[in-house]
Amino acid sequence: MRRPFLLLDIDGVLIPFPAEDGATPATHVRHDVVPTGRSAEDSVAVWLNPDHGPLLTDVFRTGLVSPVWCTSWRRDATTLIGPLLGLPTLPYVDLPRPQITTSHPDGYLWKRDHVETWLGDAPVAWIDDDFTNLDHAWAAERTARGSATLLVQPDPHVGLRCEHLACVRAWAAQLITTSTGEPTATSKVQAA
Repeated sequence: MRRPFLLLDIDGVLIPFPAEDGATPATHVRHDVVPTGRSAEDSVAVWLNPDHGPLLTDVFRTGLVSPVWCTSWRRDATTLIGPLLGLPTLPYVDLPRPQITTSHPDGYLWKRDHVETWLGDAPVAWIDDDFTNLDHAWAAERTARGSATLLVQPDPHVGLRCEHLACVRAWAAQLITTSTGEPTATSKVQAA
């Protein structure tokens, strides 16, 4: 069985959305970054948890997954966000820049069609804060067809937590140790 991909989003996962009062988690540190196409005078403030870098690196070093950015930050994920967390250079899914006003123009996460094409039949654990019930149904169908799929959905105001990564590790280890190579892991994990 080939090693599953670990698709990693940024907004709502590594960069939490502010609470109603505008507060961000005390665990996160502010950074000003200049995304592609912007000038230094037009920087963007992001809040990152410095603990996420070592936690993700530990997962990467297990060799259980092949990490890939899957975010609207595109290449900036590997040139701006990753270095702030001490992460190695990672590949990224080259998502388009759709002209949409919602993350779910067809009732499911807009990234999904592009990810499905990119993945083919490869196994995947995908961490994103914006899945719908249709995405979870897609993951279950994909798993049933033999392409193991785990969706991990952090609370967008809290972001990635240790238990999310522990779930990914356990799921990937189970895939590798399954004697028949058939996917047996569950397809849905949501944050509490």
